[in-house]
Amino acid sequence: MKLVGSYTSPFVRKISVLLLEKGIAFEFVNEQPYNAENGVAQYNPLGKVPALVTDDGQCWFDSPIIAEYIELLGVAPEMVPREPLAALKVRQMESLADGIMDAGLASVREQARPAAQQSEAEVLRQREKISRSLDALEGYLADGTLKTDTLNLATIAIACAIGYLNFRRIAPGWCVERPHLVKLAETLFLRESFARTEPPKA
Repeated sequence: MKLVGSYTSPFVRKISVLLLEKGIAFEFVNEQPYNAENGVAQYNPLGKVPALVTDDGQCWFDSPIIAEYIELLGVAPEMVPREPLAALKVRQMESLADGIMDAGLASVREQARPAAQQSEAEVLRQREKISRSLDALEGYLADGTLKTDTLNLATIAIACAIGYLNFRRIAPGWCVERPHLVKLAETLFLRESFARTEPPKA
């Protein structure tokens, strides 16, 4: 099995953590999706990471789809509940965390543009998305919908999103008045799967 991706992508990290936690062996293929010669396109027509190539040559792309495929392999531990409504709740929280990652990536791309071409309004819009989403996730942890010591697809995605905010120094005050998210991140970052997938220092 091959995982095609970039070491700095939070979406790739989410899938790497899932595979490591389940003990599924995989080869990592480092491809930069924004290079002029995009090697990712041979695996995903959209040219985006991650992509997963199975031993029999099937190719899966988009991190929620890949996560679903990995769950269908039936390898413990289970990362999504079997009860349909409970599973849907976990996937909605995964989607919220993925949205934070998307907004973070958009912020990084906007701020990488020449200063004269940057849109302050666009950067602000992405930061507001991140803030609202973090508030919602803090609420899920505060009311017990999620637990800070639970390892599932939602908590993995949330920790990867927070890791990306830290890595790119986006929304540096995200931890203020969000003690449950801080606890969740601290707990998961101690796991070997997160230590092994930490983005390289610039």
